[in-house]
Amino acid sequence: MQKKILTVGFVIAAIMLIIAPTVFAAEGVSDARYGYYSYIGLGCVIGLAIAAFGGAIGQAISVNSALSGIARNPGAAGKITTGLLIGLALIESLVIYTLVIALILLFVKPYGM
Repeated sequence: MQKKILTVGFVIAAIMLIIAPTVFAAEGVSDARYGYYSYIGLGCVIGLAIAAFGGAIGQAISVNSALSGIARNPGAAGKITTGLLIGLALIESLVIYTLVIALILLFVKPYGM
């Protein structure tokens, strides 16, 4: 059931990405600008998806390792937790940096318009 929902979600997202440029196309937009924004939008979506997926996998592995270490040596829980929180913050910052770069690419005006 979950696989079917996930597949339907991906199909809907793909259809939205394909249809979006034609829906938002304006009459007075040059071809170069139109192509730039469509490719930048697609690149931002793909980049954020990869960053979020990689960050989630990295955080899951980090938490798994920390909990295994605490289970083996409960006396070291404080040191392990401190290192875990710093590591999780650094992993999340990489995803936030990707979001910032995507927003910069979306809102920059390359042709002075």
